[in-house]
Amino acid sequence: MNKLKNCLKSIQEKIDFKPEVALILGSGLGDFADEINIVDTIDYTEIEGFPVSTVKGHKGRFVFGYVENVPVVIMQGRIHYYEGYAMQDVVLPTRLMGLMGAKKLILTNAAGTCNPNFRPGDLMMITDHITTAIPSPLIGENLDELGPRFPDMSEVYSKRMRSIIIDCASRLHLSLRQGIYVQFTGPNYETPAEIQLAQSWHGDAVGMSTAVEAMAAKHMGMEVCGISCITNMAAGLSQNALNHEEVQDIASQISTSFKSLIKEMIVSI
Repeated sequence: MNKLKNCLKSIQEKIDFKPEVALILGSGLGDFADEINIVDTIDYTEIEGFPVSTVKGHKGRFVFGYVENVPVVIMQGRIHYYEGYAMQDVVLPTRLMGLMGAKKLILTNAAGTCNPNFRPGDLMMITDHITTAIPSPLIGENLDELGPRFPDMSEVYSKRMRSIIIDCASRLHLSLRQGIYVQFTGPNYETPAEIQLAQSWHGDAVGMSTAVEAMAAKHMGMEVCGISCITNMAAGLSQNALNHEEVQDIASQISTSFKSLIKEMIVSI
């Protein structure tokens, strides 16, 4: 909790801004932050004790500003467990945005699909998640100031927000998939056998982020929703080898639809 408070103090010394909505942008999706009405930016390296993203395609900064009249804080690049950070550090930015004042969190990612009916270029609204393959971010001493020891996870992804997202996609004439997201550790892509396991769990998309951030946000009472940009067919569903460049390329190709949906969501929720 001390590290979290130090990070918050470091930010508050640089900017006086209270966001209503927090947004985490995944691989290849960071351009959205450059198009809002920006008030200020803070690089992660400027925040005392803050973990720094090392992944290509992640700028590594907070962007503060407005989408129409809605004050937002955006993570332009996230922290991943596979970078070697403790899980508490992975979710520190999420908790930090909650302490800044954000009551709603929009999570985004680039994900592979293990549902043979989905295709690269699809947008998927996350209805639920599975984190069986990774440690919970809530392991260890509970931060009572944030939330209870045993938080309920029966509705991590807000039904209210999901209903709004469906309406937003309809207004924009965008096709929107719905499905369950499975988080693995990475950084390696999953094996075909692991994808079969995810399918047996009724998973629709797989990735290396997002679910633990959702858990941390839910723990502290934030309202959460999530959008996956499907960038590839998972191992065993395609003859092509998986690579990060493909993920970024597909994310870039669907960025126009993605940005339109995210903007509409922020204004509507």
